[in-house]
Amino acid sequence: MSPKHGLPTVVLVHGAFADSSGFNAVAARLLADGYPVAAAPNPLRGVASDAAQVKALLDSIEGPVVLVGHSYGGAVISAAAAASENVRALVYLAAFVPDTGEAVGDLVTRFPGSTVNESLKVVPLPGGQVDLYIEPSVFHARFAGDVPAEEAALFAIAQRPATGSAFGEPAAGPQAWHTIPSYNLISGADLIIPPALQDFMAKRANSTVQTVEGASHMVFVSHPDTTVAFIERAAHETAG
Repeated sequence: MSPKHGLPTVVLVHGAFADSSGFNAVAARLLADGYPVAAAPNPLRGVASDAAQVKALLDSIEGPVVLVGHSYGGAVISAAAAASENVRALVYLAAFVPDTGEAVGDLVTRFPGSTVNESLKVVPLPGGQVDLYIEPSVFHARFAGDVPAEEAALFAIAQRPATGSAFGEPAAGPQAWHTIPSYNLISGADLIIPPALQDFMAKRANSTVQTVEGASHMVFVSHPDTTVAFIERAAHETAG
């Protein structure tokens, strides 16, 4: 894929309990502003293998990239971009920003306030592995509190599970935020990744930070204009 109008390609990486359709409003706005956009497939099977798949897409893109990750997708982009030469900026949306050796399942308990573990529906898989979903009955309240109930219900139906092992897999190798400029959009009323944890990870990464007060974990759905402005800020500030 080749960039248009000299603008970077924005690559969107969804997290667990979501799929790329959640980025529809963001993608539409970016396209209207002239940005090429790609939604990366994120299998949600394990950080290293998921990052390898995202990296394959990055390798197919000519020119600079702004790489965006939501939630667990933040761990994936941190690994994928470390081995990519065309990523100019990392944008984290209510996301995990692990360092080497840290697993998202451990990070989420570092600060109080997350409801994720008590919200999980566990589906056993052959071979002893499990898939994890957010229980649909609590999806709206805990995952998407500022999204209209009817819309949240559809996201709950369309959600894609992550394996239990994906949440327990430590980040391996160098993490891209050590060397690539990062931007962190913090959701101020997040009941999945506590805002205090998001703030801790953002400060550790020396990120440019913006907090959206009252925003749920699906901040990019409830605040698409703010999200797009933040992504485009990253693109502008890292151009050249």
